[in-house]
Amino acid sequence: MNEIQKYFKLRQALIDQYIRGDMTKSEYLSRNLDAVMGLNIRPFKIIDTVDKGLFNYQYYNALAKDAVSYAGRHDGEAALYYKEKDRATVSILRLIEYKNVTAYFIRVRSKYLKGKIFEIVLNDYNAIMHSKNAFILANLQKAGVFTDGTHTSLIDGYINQRY
Repeated sequence: MNEIQKYFKLRQALIDQYIRGDMTKSEYLSRNLDAVMGLNIRPFKIIDTVDKGLFNYQYYNALAKDAVSYAGRHDGEAALYYKEKDRATVSILRLIEYKNVTAYFIRVRSKYLKGKIFEIVLNDYNAIMHSKNAFILANLQKAGVFTDGTHTSLIDGYINQRY
């Protein structure tokens, strides 16, 4: 088992604990950050597999959420991490050529995110990603995989829980 596979196995165990109610969203985010930072790998410069792209996505998402959790302390830092997360998303979508992808805006409680955040489901990879990036949105629409309207997220309980 390589390091990426180890991370995703550990991440799934954390998700399972969160779903069972064994940890809060904040605890999940903290332990996920520990997991991603505890590996012997760092983000990949070249994303030539979906696994590498998903690892980069999770790595930068974990760092961004950590920066955001320190309200106002690292807004610029969080924005940079989210930008890198979006780069990973673009790489993944290009690699799979938008095949078997479903995307749509999601219902959120946050007034700030309403009408901005959308969900991208990679059906062949059991993966869900989120973004607010206009470039990604335009490309999903151009590829014909973006559904009109607002939908409930596949992970609604997680998305709409504060941390």
